[in-house]
Amino acid sequence: MASKSVVSDGEQIVIASQLIELGARLQVLETETSLSRERLIKLYKEIRGVSPPKGMLPFSTDWFVNWQPNIHASMFINIHRYLLQHAHMSGISAVIKSYQLYLEQIPLELNKAPVLSLTRAWTLLRFFESKMLTLVECKKCKGNFVTHAFDLNHAYHCGLCNPPARASKRLHCEVAG
Repeated sequence: MASKSVVSDGEQIVIASQLIELGARLQVLETETSLSRERLIKLYKEIRGVSPPKGMLPFSTDWFVNWQPNIHASMFINIHRYLLQHAHMSGISAVIKSYQLYLEQIPLELNKAPVLSLTRAWTLLRFFESKMLTLVECKKCKGNFVTHAFDLNHAYHCGLCNPPARASKRLHCEVAG
């Protein structure tokens, strides 16, 4: 029987710790590390002070194409693609760094979670890998935005260039509050 590498085990703990600190769900930890479920639960409790949340991961592509989530998902995926192409990062380290950079770009309100959680960002990447979602260029601003892969997007305008009517009310409430 081959002995397990202490260095490899330590690297897996570091990755799991970073993911937990960023809010990853247990299913993400199990997929991205080689640590046992029991060790991950113990690590989660040690870092967060509570048991990991239960329940299913998000499984619908529709959430990512709604107005506000689309802006955040698009920002994250563009950061991630930039790191893959120009920083020569890959795998879970690219996901972690992309999410950290995403968090640096958005204003976080006290006691409010970011629009895009790490688990949703990770799920977004799975949807891109399975070609369920893709990026489309906005015809006005030339930015790249998340859309369903098989939508007709020949004249696509993003949610920033063409916000829905409810967006102005939401923005007004956020400024006033």
